[in-house]
Amino acid sequence: MTYLQALKYLESFINYEKITSYPYKESLKLERIKNFLEILGNPQDYLKCIHIAGTKGKGSTCAFIAYILREAGYRVGLYTSPHLSDFRERIRILNHPADAPGRHRPGKEFEGMILKKELAGLIERLKPLIERYNRKSAFGALSFFEVYTSLAFIYFREKKVDIAVLETGLGGRLDATNVIEPLVCAITPISYEHTQKLGNALKEIATEKAGIIKNHQPPATSHQPIVITAMQEKEAIEVIRKKCKEVDAKLFEMGRQIQYETNGGKDLKIKGIFGEYQNLRLRLLGQHQLVNATLAVSAIEALRFCNINVGIGAIKKGLYNTIWPGRCEIVSKKPLVILDGAQNTASAKALKETIRDKFRYKKLILVLGISKDKDIKGICSEFYDLTDEVILTKANNPRATEPESLAEYFSGKNAYLTTNIKEAIKLAKQKAKEKDLVLITGSLFVVGEARELWK
Repeated sequence: MTYLQALKYLESFINYEKITSYPYKESLKLERIKNFLEILGNPQDYLKCIHIAGTKGKGSTCAFIAYILREAGYRVGLYTSPHLSDFRERIRILNHPADAPGRHRPGKEFEGMILKKELAGLIERLKPLIERYNRKSAFGALSFFEVYTSLAFIYFREKKVDIAVLETGLGGRLDATNVIEPLVCAITPISYEHTQKLGNALKEIATEKAGIIKNHQPPATSHQPIVITAMQEKEAIEVIRKKCKEVDAKLFEMGRQIQYETNGGKDLKIKGIFGEYQNLRLRLLGQHQLVNATLAVSAIEALRFCNINVGIGAIKKGLYNTIWPGRCEIVSKKPLVILDGAQNTASAKALKETIRDKFRYKKLILVLGISKDKDIKGICSEFYDLTDEVILTKANNPRATEPESLAEYFSGKNAYLTTNIKEAIKLAKQKAKEKDLVLITGSLFVVGEARELWK
């Protein structure tokens, strides 16, 4: 099987990332992937895992954790979603720098992506098992995300990773990644997202996210479940605390046992579970990344309960060396062009604050495309006062909102409608002067396409 044939086969499965509306609880069945993984010999049971859920900052938190562990000498599996440009970004292995001569090239590939021949080989091996399972399954056919998650588990086991860091796809309770027995769970800030599926109330959304907190089942680890959480709204933290109490999990909260502070946004100081860490520096921009970094360091600290100790040197190097493309990523300086996949209201607010705090420019040109199932009004309202001109567009994805529908939220602004990202980029290049800032955001799908086109 060639790589292109493998991609075509993957695309044949139902992909809920490209569907706006579907019955969430009826469509996502954890029993389906559990049964399939049993056929594969339950590769996930052989992995030591850290599991991340939440609304915003999941990917960045995973990246911080993975890079810290890499600096500590571990072979780290990193599973995230969605991807920006290439399916293979989702499955990566980070090796210690001394063992990784093919270093990351900024603006090019993600470090440690699964090779094309490896992905094609895995799919060729699994195809007969997948098709046999789908014919007989009492829970329906496997989805794209379930197949890809299964591939990640097999790949990480066969490559003998020391620790796997896993980001939930949607929610947590019914997410395909929730078949693992993690060493540590971490929950990033929870806010309103995917309300049609996860619920209209913050309590309901938090219940789905907190679904990754569960009793350990044999032959899992013998210690209590360990949970680290960012500061949450009252309704969300009450859900998390209740769930931890139900399963006798050890809970550590930012704002209580865990604190952080920063000196003018340059140096980060963390008071963690076991000690204090000073003079920490990040390359990732924004106050929200300080939260993600603190959550990551606390998750690393919590590994001590599992007899995994990571030194301050690895923490410092890991935080500073963390690269996470598509998150406040600068791809040009004259004009200044920034890509950020802010796809919910909370992330849009954080991005707006970062732009105002960190950058100086004459005029801001916003290139915006949003998926239909997002809080369109909320996202647009956050960006309204920030932008001087707005170029409305859409990604090449069935979930994309039509630019005309976005225009009503920018009444009074110079707004331009485009039919695709290529057209939007061309227009932005025409309009932007040397001292202007072009901000491309609203959806990771938009950012992924723009990242490939802005040359």
